[in-house]
Amino acid sequence: MLEHPTLADIHQARDRLKPLIRHTPLLRAEKIEPSVGCQLYLKPETLQITGAFKIRGALNKSMSLPKEAIANGIIATSSGNHAQGLAYAARMLGVKAVLVVPVTTPKIKIENTKALGAEVVLFDGDTAARWKRVYEIAAEHHYAVVHAFEDPLVMAGQGTIGLEILEDLADVDTVIIPMGGGGLISGIATAIKETRPSVRVIGAEPALTPKYFHSRINKERTSLPLGNTIADGLRISVPGQNPFPIIEKYVDEIILVEDEHIIAGMRALARDAKLIAEPAASIGIGALLAGSVKLRPDEKVCVVLTGGNWDLCNLAEVYAGE
Repeated sequence: MLEHPTLADIHQARDRLKPLIRHTPLLRAEKIEPSVGCQLYLKPETLQITGAFKIRGALNKSMSLPKEAIANGIIATSSGNHAQGLAYAARMLGVKAVLVVPVTTPKIKIENTKALGAEVVLFDGDTAARWKRVYEIAAEHHYAVVHAFEDPLVMAGQGTIGLEILEDLADVDTVIIPMGGGGLISGIATAIKETRPSVRVIGAEPALTPKYFHSRINKERTSLPLGNTIADGLRISVPGQNPFPIIEKYVDEIILVEDEHIIAGMRALARDAKLIAEPAASIGIGALLAGSVKLRPDEKVCVVLTGGNWDLCNLAEVYAGE
């Protein structure tokens, strides 16, 4: 079974998704540039149809499955954005969607998922326990499972972001991508490195959940206790099995970002780019503001903003501290 997406898979995903999703714009962030010391561009998946990039992979996988495989429905677990993407895909295909989500999931993500017609099952347990529950429900009801980051067709869907970046900024030097389960950065890194190997790809990970950072040091997938990071969308204790070797092959650097710098990134995006981004989406800007990436003044840096779905009360609290 294929465990990684090829460049051809990503181009096929691009053709499949093109009429169904937004080619999000690449925005120059001039007001933030003096604070980070480079030419800064933003790829705001916050403006995607469901408010996050996850719709790309969810749609690509769901549309690739035979009709009989999804006749009873599709199921997954998610901290919120994959849930919304899969719910949207299910509604478009006219099938049932069931999402097992952590009890700590922001209310707006739960409400948005339900609004798309999906059944939401709240679950109090870690990622492994949630996936165990997913497979139990899937076996009982004959649902098709769409994994948020292990599936190569999901990775291929996320990789279409990389193709769009290269199309809109052909001379990009560096791309910074948030790291959760690893499906997003695996897809984008494959698209970029197999098209333009000279582009530097950097993964940004919360300092409180440094699973890929330590796995790279240990040269093997390493499970760590979950830290209570503000970036809930990146809060995973162990690297994905299929993304890990892709990341080791294509990602040049992995950097850790403290929560205080993630919050600074959120504030900078709202104040200077007029973009509402959840903490997981703001980690790349936070890394730049913290000086964690060595840059030239003329370097063209693209930061992927993964999503903008976060409770307004939490956003207000963050922005009030400005």
